[in-house]
Amino acid sequence: MTTSLLLPQNCVAFAIANPLAGPDHEVAGWFHAHLTRTFVTVLRTFTEFGSEEWIGVVLCALVLFFAWKRWWPSLVTLIIAVPGGMLLNEWLKVLVHRQRPFVDGPFVDWSGYSFASGHTIAATLLYGQLLLFVLPALKARHWRLLCIFSAASLVLLVGFSRIALGAHFLTDVLAAIIFGVTWLMVCMIAGKPMRRRTARSQSVIPLPDGSEALLAPVEQRALPVRISEAN
Repeated sequence: MTTSLLLPQNCVAFAIANPLAGPDHEVAGWFHAHLTRTFVTVLRTFTEFGSEEWIGVVLCALVLFFAWKRWWPSLVTLIIAVPGGMLLNEWLKVLVHRQRPFVDGPFVDWSGYSFASGHTIAATLLYGQLLLFVLPALKARHWRLLCIFSAASLVLLVGFSRIALGAHFLTDVLAAIIFGVTWLMVCMIAGKPMRRRTARSQSVIPLPDGSEALLAPVEQRALPVRISEAN
């Protein structure tokens, strides 16, 4: 019990101390020195895939779609995984209160705390959860690989843009990805009982006498053909 209570405190202390502060500042300083207007325009395009506005639009569309289809387990999982994880990250920011690499610059102006990257964790949660929804329905290996590559690329592009724009340190982005993947795994494991109950309820049909009938898949077999011999 004591160990479980001390572990989050040790992680927070590790984040505040930041033993990788040297490489963090070197990477941030290099990008800050090489920012141009064209580079910033491209980076801002990438970073929009993790912005609150874009995440909100996609979430609203998914909520309406799942409600229309009556996919309640998927709807609950989506709400807990994405907005829930983003709220936990905001709590982590306040707890660690790490300052950003650059508060302002020639092309950017940031406010708020740095650890962990909100854009990066939002992208990790949204595209990661969408990937978990889509993968079970894909049978072809090349489609599965394409979806995995697309989701990972979006997350990495958002994370890279946050570092290059001077909004976050490298460790802020890496921590956001790790935290996001961990939260998705927790939500997936916790949601298994709910998905099993839903699958079982869909395979049970009520009968007129008040009892229930369990639907089971029936395997069709070819009937034997009798060949009669001519007399």
